[in-house]
Amino acid sequence: MQHPRAGHRRTHVATDATPIRASGRTPPQIADHNLRVTLEAIRRDGPLTRLELARRSGLTAPGITNILRRLSSDGLITSGKRTVPGSGQPSAEFAIVPDGAFAVGVRLHRARSEAVLIDLSGRVRAQMMFEAGNDQGGAIAGVLERFGRETPAAVRLLGVGIGAEMPETLDLRALRLAVAPVPVLVERDCVTAVLAERTFGVGVVDGGMMLIILDDSIRAGLLLQGVPFGGVHGRAGSIGSMRTGADHVPLDSVAGLGALRALLSEADRTTLSEGGELPPTPAIKGWIRLAAGHLLDAIVATAGFLAPGTILIGGDLPRSMIDALIAQMSVERGDTTIRPFATPWISPIRPASFAGGGIAIGAALLPFFDQLLPSPLAAA
Repeated sequence: MQHPRAGHRRTHVATDATPIRASGRTPPQIADHNLRVTLEAIRRDGPLTRLELARRSGLTAPGITNILRRLSSDGLITSGKRTVPGSGQPSAEFAIVPDGAFAVGVRLHRARSEAVLIDLSGRVRAQMMFEAGNDQGGAIAGVLERFGRETPAAVRLLGVGIGAEMPETLDLRALRLAVAPVPVLVERDCVTAVLAERTFGVGVVDGGMMLIILDDSIRAGLLLQGVPFGGVHGRAGSIGSMRTGADHVPLDSVAGLGALRALLSEADRTTLSEGGELPPTPAIKGWIRLAAGHLLDAIVATAGFLAPGTILIGGDLPRSMIDALIAQMSVERGDTTIRPFATPWISPIRPASFAGGGIAIGAALLPFFDQLLPSPLAAA
């Protein structure tokens, strides 16, 4: 894979989709921001004409023309013709070139890790599961080599994004040496999950978003006003240690996947680790009832304060079990004999848009935010 911008330095930019003209920023910073928001508008809503882009951005026609010329010369957009009824004259319209840029996203996990290759349009072009083991850098280098064999030789790889439960424990120096000169960016996995939802899933929701990742440890990604909320030391959303239920036990010990695996046969544990569906045995149904009650306690405590506009459940459970958990939580919310108080402030709970919570897909967005698109992380 060719890497066109290995020496590109990370630039923090504003996250709104309006041009910057205020003082305090250098002309190159202003130009970079306006280019990013124009590219994002075309990626999200294209094809768009110059007039439509000018109306959306507030930029002048010459400014838009200069940006489009630069994006076209970089191979990021292409132009076509649109005939407007009654005008008699076709207008040029501009669309994303999906092959204009690629990024790899990696979910590093203690069991099975996942890697995806996405293009500029957000389409997953390749995907694989792998064992990272002790040599995480070597494993990711192997992923890049395989993706390079499966995709066109002219792929423009912007970088590798990594979503990890505890990024601070990674040996970043070894990771970067293993895949050099390709840049490596790292974020908490619950942050990359909400980035995937923000960009390709539910979008920016009024009131914000909470996405609960079900794993051995349960954690939540929080998106407030379109920006991931990390809290002190980036540990916001660490809800697994909350004591929930009438027995006041840690949420992880009841609703974590470790508690589920302890109830399963060896064959079912293998099925779960491979992402397969599990049979609705009495043991699994009992875990769903117990886990749902404890999860709802954590949601009531969190959502009662933040009141997010949407609450999503994702992770490594089969979709049918996530649906069953949500259905059981709905039963408990409406049954005052189980839970003797109403919870009208809690938004509807629904499954995450992507398998695994979208952690790898959101990680693949990190290089795009670093180099081409407006970054919601800049204000985080």
